[in-house]
Amino acid sequence: MTDLLLSNEGPLRLAVFLGILIVMAIWEVAAPRRRIEIPRLIRWTNNLGVVVLDTILVRLTFPVVAVGLALMAQDRGWGLFNIIEVPEWVAITASVVILDLVIYLQHVLFHAVPVLWRLHRMHHADQAIDVTTGLRFHPIEILLSMAIKLAAVLALGPPAVAVMIFEVLLNGTAMFNHSNIRIPPAVDRVLRLFVVTPDMHRVHHSIIRRETDSNYGFNLPWWDRLFGTYIAQPQKGHEGMTIGFEQFRTLRDQWLDRMLIQPLLGPANGPDPKDRGTTTDE
Repeated sequence: MTDLLLSNEGPLRLAVFLGILIVMAIWEVAAPRRRIEIPRLIRWTNNLGVVVLDTILVRLTFPVVAVGLALMAQDRGWGLFNIIEVPEWVAITASVVILDLVIYLQHVLFHAVPVLWRLHRMHHADQAIDVTTGLRFHPIEILLSMAIKLAAVLALGPPAVAVMIFEVLLNGTAMFNHSNIRIPPAVDRVLRLFVVTPDMHRVHHSIIRRETDSNYGFNLPWWDRLFGTYIAQPQKGHEGMTIGFEQFRTLRDQWLDRMLIQPLLGPANGPDPKDRGTTTDE
């Protein structure tokens, strides 16, 4: 079964990607959380255009990606789980959790280091967060992220199936928690104990910097609580909060060509980086 999954990694990941994208898009129309003023045609064509560009660059830059590197590491005995003997289920579970922690720490790093924040802020400059925002990352950030992920795979030596599970989960939960969908508050309170929910992650896209620098998790919600970066609700509420980044507020800023040059424009933190605000924690 494992060999079958790995041999069909590409089609499987594409099917999951398209399936979640379609389900979230329908859900957003049926039960939206916030009113979106920017035409979907403009946002979707440009955000999805970034995905196409990112995918091409990754394939051209890296001769092997995460799952392939995990298989190579297994054959050559590289990495922790290829050196120590543990039950396969332990290695798979631990690998998925550790890789998720790596992505959390990477996310914190891209907020903390000004040159990296310049790249990452293109993701935050989307003024109307929805399912496509979870796919909108600057190509250079994607290349750096892939390099970090490959280094983690080399060090950890995870089972290849664990890497595939992690990749599918990361991609799927990123689309889920960026979606503009309404989930009943009682359900959200329980759900966010196990996975990052849209209401939890939306706080991260607030224009208030203290809220921007919170809720870094994409998949597992535990790291934010553990490391003190968790904020339960935005100061102005989900309907009243402002999404985006202060410097890039025009419709023209949402076009692909302008998104790609955003790292070169203006100060790293915008005109009001010290707006700390106040928030409501659970």
